[in-house]
Amino acid sequence: MQLSFVNALLRPRAHLGLRAARTFSTAPVNFSRGTVLKSCLASKVTSPPLRNSWLYRRCYSVIAQRKPTVLDSLEPRFFSANAFHGAAQTSQLPVLAPPAVGRWLLFSSAMVFAVIVVGGVTRLTESGLSITEWKPITGIIPPMNVEDWSAEFDKYKATPEFKLLNHSITLDEFKNIFYMEWGHRVLGRLIGITFVIPLVYFGLRKKLTTSMPTQLTGMALLIGFQGFLGWYMVKSGLEDSIMDTPGAVPRVSQYRLAAHLGTAVVLYAGMLGTGLAAIKDWRYARGGSWSGSSTMNWKEVLSNPVVKRFSRLSKGLSALVFLTALSGAFVAGLDAGLLYNEFPLMGGRLAPPMDDLFSSAYAKNTDGSDMWWRNIFENPTTVQFDHRVLAMTTYLSTCLLFAYSRRPAIRALLPPLARKSVTAAFAMANVQVLLGLATLLYLVPVPIAAAHQAGSIALLSTMVHLLVSLRRPGLAAQVWRKAGMQAKRPGL
Repeated sequence: MQLSFVNALLRPRAHLGLRAARTFSTAPVNFSRGTVLKSCLASKVTSPPLRNSWLYRRCYSVIAQRKPTVLDSLEPRFFSANAFHGAAQTSQLPVLAPPAVGRWLLFSSAMVFAVIVVGGVTRLTESGLSITEWKPITGIIPPMNVEDWSAEFDKYKATPEFKLLNHSITLDEFKNIFYMEWGHRVLGRLIGITFVIPLVYFGLRKKLTTSMPTQLTGMALLIGFQGFLGWYMVKSGLEDSIMDTPGAVPRVSQYRLAAHLGTAVVLYAGMLGTGLAAIKDWRYARGGSWSGSSTMNWKEVLSNPVVKRFSRLSKGLSALVFLTALSGAFVAGLDAGLLYNEFPLMGGRLAPPMDDLFSSAYAKNTDGSDMWWRNIFENPTTVQFDHRVLAMTTYLSTCLLFAYSRRPAIRALLPPLARKSVTAAFAMANVQVLLGLATLLYLVPVPIAAAHQAGSIALLSTMVHLLVSLRRPGLAAQVWRKAGMQAKRPGL
């Protein structure tokens, strides 16, 4: 009997009187759900209210609504312009990072990319030893007058590089190399500022997913460590002991240079991957496609043994790209690119003689037990040979992975973005090989060599995107998407 009355109440009547409409529209707004239900069932009104009356909406929400509790706060604006901002403030759903977080991380990764390229130019122009002190705060201000420039120049004159190589350099020439190193250091400081301040802001505003604070704090600490590591590297080229070594060339330690570059590359890949994942998670949570496909079920795709194998191969190739880039730091640190400027031969043969690759002159232990590893990291001939082998292995592996992805059976299983990423990696690998050959054959010209270093980071970027395209959506994105689908389901 009660339900029959409610059904009648829900059917509108065109002849409803003005007094009845005013009675329902002026109902108290502090009624509880139970009170509203009681009023609906006990009402003596023979004609139901208009659909825009307050009591009608309350009656309908109490009697007819059967949504789960988690969705109660999501309607009706879950899919409106402010839907996701409003939903993120509810206690039922986990925090989902907004697109602003992803864009900030991509901007930070672009700045790290830039500082890597500038650092390579600094090394190629031999400008890294022009600033002999490390002043994290006051060092951001360059010399402002003649006296300041003279003081900086006098400090440089005391370095082994000036005494052995640049003893005829003028003040204007010193300014050129000084500004190159100064720009590299200032850019590093800007990265720290533009990363830490937004990190604190997003953290206080609770815009980060549960795993992001730990990851991003680690990146912030790594930025600070990079500053210390950079000075630790420069300091190795300022030591006076270089003057006591016959035939020694003032340069930074290749070990410290590789550590400095490797840390920067890890930082870049972390920022890029996290930023891409945040943006893709946001789109997926809003009902967008996964990895460029609106028909594929990511659980089925990623659980497929063939896709799992492809993912493992992609991770292995990414590690190989990183290792090859790291070996390039040893080539740059030892100026090994100035040897054997031919390809594919080295001195008229595929590989130099064993006596050249593993010379006993590089061993420091009396028993020669350290000869093998010291030649690998300290012998310019061996360092260039190792870089060649790694580069050719990386190129061949990229070609094989691309060919594997083009097989019809594999292509049908991979999501569209993964196919595009592996194609981009193959294209970038070809460009990188050409840049490497040009760098070698033309005796390491600065523009081409700098482009070659940038190409290694670009190749790594395509591999990072490939790994992100084969990644499952984040837990928060899965929960949000599920809640959104339930909210859109008819009858709820």
